[in-house]
Amino acid sequence: MTALKAQTTERVRSVAAMLEEEIVLGWLLPRERLVEEELAERLAVKRHVVREALADLERVGLVERIPNRGAVVKLLDPVEVRQIYSVREALETLAAEQIPLPASATVLDALREVQQRHAVAVDSADARAAFRANMQFHETLFGACGNPPLVELIQGLAQKVHGARSITAASPEHLRLARDEHAAMVEALAAGDRDRLVALCRQHLGPSRDAYIAAIEARFARPGAVMTERQP
Repeated sequence: MTALKAQTTERVRSVAAMLEEEIVLGWLLPRERLVEEELAERLAVKRHVVREALADLERVGLVERIPNRGAVVKLLDPVEVRQIYSVREALETLAAEQIPLPASATVLDALREVQQRHAVAVDSADARAAFRANMQFHETLFGACGNPPLVELIQGLAQKVHGARSITAASPEHLRLARDEHAAMVEALAAGDRDRLVALCRQHLGPSRDAYIAAIEARFARPGAVMTERQP
């Protein structure tokens, strides 16, 4: 790979990650148009970089292309969200059941470090930093199960429904709840309490799923209701 190609690939990855965060945090709303020229200007990159980044996000299910509109943030159907979350629950509780207990000092130290960064981000209302720390916490937690194929499935499904977190990801109330549940998970790992850990992993999925479904069903409760690009 040439230096120029490597640089372009890194820019595409960076733009895709930034747009993904903005979708998760609700800064880009479901069905909002993603105009290449506007995004390129805002992010100070070439249009082809934005185009490739949008293609990457389309492949993972965060963006879709609609005839005569172009690329938009994908609107997740409540039925699809329920189905994916049910599979996530099965996989994540399975991972929790496979983590060796009591957890090693290495695992606990890593989780406590990430959990502390997440708590600081939550307390300082830094939604973007909280999102990144949250992702790392769960990667570290489920990575401790020692089952790479299972971890890969968990991460893929979590990314597929990242848009469903747009209602809660920047909510102070939900961020504090996630912070407290992370701390409780670490305590359960340290105590070797598998039942508590599994219950917390199951419980942890509910708020984002339920809030998104309620919001979408409320917006589309009336026949012909349409979500506008910047509707609050």
